[in-house]
Amino acid sequence: MLPRDHEGRLLLKGVPRPQLLAWAAEQGLRPGQADALWAALYRKLRSDFAVMPELDRAVRDGLAATARLDALRLESVKQAADGTSKLVFATDDGAAVESVLIPGPERATLCVSSQVGCAMNCQFCLTATMGLARNLGAAEIVDQLVIARRRFPDVWISNVVFMGMGEPLHNLDQVLPAIAVMVDDHGLGLSQRRVTVSTSGLVPQIRRLVAESPAQLAVSINATTDEVRDAIMPVNRKYPLAVLFAALRELPLARRARVTLEYVLLAGVNDSLADAERLAEWVRGLPCKLNLIPWNPHPGSEFRRPEPEQVAAFKAHLQGLRLNTSIRATRGDDTMAACGQLGRAPAESPRRPRRPHGLPVIAS
Repeated sequence: MLPRDHEGRLLLKGVPRPQLLAWAAEQGLRPGQADALWAALYRKLRSDFAVMPELDRAVRDGLAATARLDALRLESVKQAADGTSKLVFATDDGAAVESVLIPGPERATLCVSSQVGCAMNCQFCLTATMGLARNLGAAEIVDQLVIARRRFPDVWISNVVFMGMGEPLHNLDQVLPAIAVMVDDHGLGLSQRRVTVSTSGLVPQIRRLVAESPAQLAVSINATTDEVRDAIMPVNRKYPLAVLFAALRELPLARRARVTLEYVLLAGVNDSLADAERLAEWVRGLPCKLNLIPWNPHPGSEFRRPEPEQVAAFKAHLQGLRLNTSIRATRGDDTMAACGQLGRAPAESPRRPRRPHGLPVIAS
């Protein structure tokens, strides 16, 4: 049975191909018409049943009366000076969902959201100030890619990263079918190697993701001691560093697969060379690549971004220890589209101190 919206209309998107074709057969559609419906959704990116000539008139009319195509409405597109575009979508219940299109020389990456807000309360992230309103449905997740491709027809969006609003692993029941649709060769056609899901470190859900999805895994680490990680990422109080890294080492990764470990650099908090040394100890023997992210500022936070020289020194120290390390280029920060800048802080949200309660002072 297909999911329905609040008005009872069937949501056609976000349903993996075998299930959609089975449903279509139950409705009396011939196999060729069921395939044509799938192609209309994900190859031709149709937004109106009336422009589906490959379907019989009676089928089009029946679908128009009982189902819908788009689960989201594109409200605005804000382009940054570097070419990055922030797409703001509206949901049926009036919420705003943001995606970010990051162009490259030959292809582009779309950063998608999985929730309205987020419950993880990471202290350095603007989305955390919203709290969690609700999960997005699979149709709403997939629509971020469908509508972005429709809006930018001359841009080849080949990569999708679940690094927008929300903790994807809190919403696996919707994220997993959305990924299945994205990587289907008959539809959106993304390579399995080009879909990445980022998590704050939910250990049981990490195991489920790896077992049930072909997507690549990224884990946000951001500290090298439990004392600091407890203060900036409350998830660490349930899944501390030792538990998290033990779980990562036990994952049945495919040959040559690597876990991406993301590390947001906060000046005076986690950016010392001693931190780099401890990080190297944590990852030793783990098939991984390190992605350093200089913190992106947002209103209400008094964390600071490290100086470029400190970021370079941190990277050089890790590379000197023979670790695969890169620095994520800051993209779209002039439109609040960079990592950690998505969402809207509530007006009544208290101003965050630079060092949350309990965060130790660490010399850099």
